[in-house]
Amino acid sequence: MEGASAVWTEAVTALSRTAVFRPPASESSLAHCATVLGHPLPTDLVALLRETDGIEDEYGDGLVWSAEAMATGNQRLREDPDLATLYMPFDPLLFFADAGNGDLFAFLSTIDRPDVFVWNHENDSRTWAAPNLATYLDWRLTGRIDS
Repeated sequence: MEGASAVWTEAVTALSRTAVFRPPASESSLAHCATVLGHPLPTDLVALLRETDGIEDEYGDGLVWSAEAMATGNQRLREDPDLATLYMPFDPLLFFADAGNGDLFAFLSTIDRPDVFVWNHENDSRTWAAPNLATYLDWRLTGRIDS
């Protein structure tokens, strides 16, 4: 990767030398993910996935899931009848990362807003976590967002 095409991986590498990057997501993988979810992915998330189809931290936690993991994870959460009896609907959320403790990070799926929220699996709260993907990565890797 050269120049502007490596903006996301360079930014993450500057914050963490232990981040693990996957090969870029294919256009067909991105299209499949959007089709399964029933809505487009946020622009910044697509740009990141075009550089690396997911990022893990040194402990294997998903700082950003792969396109396939987003599709299957969100579909499972949205369609599981047991979860529907325990939690508010997941349709308004696009989960893209995990905290390693059961909590998940998400964008709003149908509102064009760059904010990142965290879903707490214990009490079903959905709390603002960061103003955008870049800040989420910064705060996650520097410990401002505890995982």
